Amino acid sequence: MKARPLHPHAALLLEGKKKYVAVSDLHIGLESELGGKGITVRSSLIGEMQNELLSLVASAGADGLVLLGDVKNTIGSISRQEWDDVPRLFKKLSSAADVYLVPGNHDGNIRHLIPDSVNVIGSKGMVIEDTLFLHGHSLPSDARSHVDRIVMGHLHPIFLKSGSVVNGQRVWIYMQAKKGALFAEQGSLEIVVVPSFNKYLYAEGRGPRRSTSPIISRVTASPDSIQECVIATLDGSIVGDASVLQSVL
Repeated sequence: MKARPLHPHAALLLEGKKKYVAVSDLHIGLESELGGKGITVRSSLIGEMQNELLSLVASAGADGLVLLGDVKNTIGSISRQEWDDVPRLFKKLSSAADVYLVPGNHDGNIRHLIPDSVNVIGSKGMVIEDTLFLHGHSLPSDARSHVDRIVMGHLHPIFLKSGSVVNGQRVWIYMQAKKGALFAEQGSLEIVVVPSFNKYLYAEGRGPRRSTSPIISRVTASPDSIQECVIATLDGSIVGDASVLQSVL
């Protein structure tokens, strides 16, 4: 499959036998949490994300939409906003394309919110052609070792450099790594870390959410495992390489 970001959106287009748009970390229900902290979101976040997703699917002519986990914001429980908004969002999206959900660590009990029209995948991820789609909070099994690419979310990468014009912006991480860092197999593996689709995860006064991934931890544990690394903003500007990787994780 060919993969390319849909600049300036936090969405990846994958083209093979079919076309898929992949996004991650919608964190529906964040508005309620921010409101409880005294932070007001002036627009309808869920409405913005829904319209953006529908527009991306339509403009790309996508057959499927892959949600790479953390569709909801709370962990374990379900907030009132999630009860109201998540089913409505899934209903709208599944009317436009086939929807695939790979659950993330925030998606506990989300089965209660999902209509039958949505394809729910196990947390170990989904393989389409040569690409493994997963959230990123757990390691893939060796049964997935035949893949050439991993597309994941979970990390919410942002560029942090005081004084930089792109300080605090969401970024993409593209890596070419030795497959042996993750699988008992030789060769190279492309890893794409998708930025959070929810642009308010880093609202002023809240601070960034920092997540860890055993996938990235394994790859970065050995300096020679990373063969190539590019850090890019949503508009496609390259802002770093492996030397700044730790500052965005």
